[in-house]
Amino acid sequence: MAGPEAAPAVRPSAPALDLAVGAYLDHLAVERGLAANTLAAYRRDLARYTVFLAGRGCAEVHAVQEADVRAFLASVRTGEDGATPLSASSAARILAAVHGWHRFCALEGTAPQDPSRGVKPPAQARRLPKAIPAEDVEKLLLAAGVGDGPVPLRDRALLELLYSTGARISEVVGLDVDDLELDPAAAAARLLGKGSKERVVPVGSYARDAVEAYLVRARPALASGGRGTPAVFLNTRGARLSRQSAWAVLRQAAQRAGIARADDVSPHTLRHSFATHLLAGGADVRVVQELLGHASVTTTQIYTQVTPDTLREVYAAAHPRALG
Repeated sequence: MAGPEAAPAVRPSAPALDLAVGAYLDHLAVERGLAANTLAAYRRDLARYTVFLAGRGCAEVHAVQEADVRAFLASVRTGEDGATPLSASSAARILAAVHGWHRFCALEGTAPQDPSRGVKPPAQARRLPKAIPAEDVEKLLLAAGVGDGPVPLRDRALLELLYSTGARISEVVGLDVDDLELDPAAAAARLLGKGSKERVVPVGSYARDAVEAYLVRARPALASGGRGTPAVFLNTRGARLSRQSAWAVLRQAAQRAGIARADDVSPHTLRHSFATHLLAGGADVRVVQELLGHASVTTTQIYTQVTPDTLREVYAAAHPRALG
């Protein structure tokens, strides 16, 4: 039975279009080895498209114009083609199938050009990063250090450093011992971010103490089973801790701490919380941009969203004629 996004059966497609779609699907299956479910999704999306084209009098691939592609994109958003209206993200998915098909047809010579190349997907609502309250962060950090032996000390140091620096998980597990400066007056970490760009970020006193305790009291025991890696954070075999293992450390700490929706807590949650809490505390957005390693301040500004209640409070306190 056809799914909710299947092409309407009231209008047929055109044989030439169906042949061209079949050739593309064969290419995806044989040359690119796509999974059966992925191929079925492409087939369903392109069936909807070719039915729409046939309804506009386009019986051959070479007859399709950019205006036809744009009209199709508009129709799937509203359901005017007779099928289920699509969200912005689903419309972007179906447009990706259309782009791929037209590009293939142009390369194969079935069409003189790609009429879809200039058609952009609809703008999608930008989701705000998930952050957790500062009190939940504290519970999380305390839960990570529960237990005896070197592992709890490592886990507490790992999460303290993630939250203290706002670093990506890959940046923290990639740290070597020489990348840390633990002098109380100038504690800092040298992080290697995206595009191999280095940045030096301050390390707070809680994280500095946790990392120092780990390096002195736990890392030597973990390192004894390995081959002498310079990595700061080690697994129980003495090798560098992986991103997946670090993720598991956080997930387990969130569960032990009893944080709501603990399974949704990720390493990026601490990064988002770091930025959100800094900005809420009055930090300048450009300073937070530097700390996060964002190339553009626009990326950082998604953390500056405030609630209506906060807006009203700030307005009432700051505007000279807000209150009678």
